[in-house]
Amino acid sequence: MSIEHISIAGIDKPVSRIALGTWSMGGWMWGGADDAVSIQTIRHALDSGINLIDTAPVYGKGLSEELIGQALRGVRHQAVIATKAGLQWDDGSVRRNATARRLRHEVEDSLRRLETDYIDLYQIHWPDPLVAQQETAEELEKLRQEGKILAVGVSNYSPAQMDEFRQYTALATVQPPYNLFERAIDSDILPYARQHEMVVLAYGSLCRGLLTGSMHAETAFASDDVRNHDPKFRAPRFAQYLEAVAALDLFARERHDKSVLALALRWVLDQGPTIALWGARKPEQLKGCEQAFGWSLSADDLQQIDRILLNTVKDPVGPEFMAPGTRQG
Repeated sequence: MSIEHISIAGIDKPVSRIALGTWSMGGWMWGGADDAVSIQTIRHALDSGINLIDTAPVYGKGLSEELIGQALRGVRHQAVIATKAGLQWDDGSVRRNATARRLRHEVEDSLRRLETDYIDLYQIHWPDPLVAQQETAEELEKLRQEGKILAVGVSNYSPAQMDEFRQYTALATVQPPYNLFERAIDSDILPYARQHEMVVLAYGSLCRGLLTGSMHAETAFASDDVRNHDPKFRAPRFAQYLEAVAALDLFARERHDKSVLALALRWVLDQGPTIALWGARKPEQLKGCEQAFGWSLSADDLQQIDRILLNTVKDPVGPEFMAPGTRQG
């Protein structure tokens, strides 16, 4: 079954509805990574029909972007690169900085690391409360008019913030956390995107690996792994979420002859103008991608899924722990 595609305003090629997320390739907060294997993973994704590759300078202090640049040598034209700006390392911590000066500096660094002369989709990683939306948006519009970027997006923005941002430049995409377990955007961001013809890039579509079906009660993480800070992966919640995954996997196999991983991706794709970001750092972690396409969930399926979650996850929690701090004004 061929991969589904979607159009993003400003980008002249169809974009795969599954994107390769590359945070873990930077090594930072994911227990390290193998650079050569990461490059193989990027090339394997492209060979499999996944042409959208999402990254950010903060992923390994630029390492993720560098690996993408190396992996795409000679085949850059086949890929759609989405990267970000607006974060900086500050005394060992990540802080928000979306000033025009910072963005101008960041885009040049990203172009160099990615070994390209344009970025398909350039996104502000987190809103910066210390910088006027006008300053940030107008600088991105300048970059777009200069041809350094083709389309503008935001990540982790509210509808009110996007409303203001859109006064100064067109917004093609928004990137929020979204998966079967984390659905806060259903009430605001997703309807907003539909109304304004924006595409939603759902990050964490497999909930940091929970929805792959490969975890168990004894699963342990490296000391610097982000999941050590995620309440979902600590007692008593971890057992609840594992029970939910097991029940969802049984449901997916009995109802559709699919894995829970395919079910989780299909659920995201069925919600609207969405792209599911799939984080991987090994080629084998992309196995099962094709199972997400060529079928859909019925209204009854969705009700059954919600019933499973209601019966298993008694103490749900969102992804709020991931928000970076702000600079001192």
